[in-house]
Amino acid sequence: MSALTNALVEATGLHTHYGASHILRGIHFTVGQGQTIGLMGRNGMGKSTLLKSIMGIVKPSGGQVHVKGRDMTGAPTFEIARMGLAYVPEGRGIFGNLSVRENLVMSARAGTKGQRDWTYDRVLETFPRLAERLNHGGQQLSGGEQQMLTIGRALMTNPDLLILDEATEGLAPLIAREIWRICGLIRESGISSIIVDKNWKHVTQITDRNVILVKGEVVFEGSSEELLSKPELLEQHLGV
Repeated sequence: MSALTNALVEATGLHTHYGASHILRGIHFTVGQGQTIGLMGRNGMGKSTLLKSIMGIVKPSGGQVHVKGRDMTGAPTFEIARMGLAYVPEGRGIFGNLSVRENLVMSARAGTKGQRDWTYDRVLETFPRLAERLNHGGQQLSGGEQQMLTIGRALMTNPDLLILDEATEGLAPLIAREIWRICGLIRESGISSIIVDKNWKHVTQITDRNVILVKGEVVFEGSSEELLSKPELLEQHLGV
């Protein structure tokens, strides 16, 4: 029986290998309804691998991934996405040969409960910069605009859980601030999210819980208040 009965995602005893490399080592990780989780750690500690293992992009070598109580360990990514998970990968993955409008419209669908809270118009209201560039090709956008488009496209699927890998990496401070504002709006709208970003100060402002990975193992899990009260932990594991 699941330990967290309202868990959207629950990974238990998760092990993942890349060839001979043992990346995730028995991880336990949960996301509840409406929760915003910060996933932290230095480069190469397993954050992206955990997200890819949850999404079925990488098949775990041990343990289980449950989505809404259903065992989805190693299931095809499209089946996991259909269960209400939207993934914004590092590197964004927009369709560069499609216009902004086409990128958004092609992903529009109702959520798992039939909800259509995030409409085309609402996404454009949230991202006014995209509204000014509707006919631009994806490859014509700046890095920040591409990130906005990827998040907007994910919201058009009306997800229950939005996964953001490296939310603001490489973005100008002004654009990064805009992305953080949007993360706050997503939280207020009731969508759960997992946010990976190096800027722990911004992450902890909007998260309910934070998880730090070191070499594929969880070394800290707790509230933002708990984490911020342990500067030695921040320094040791996040290089602050």
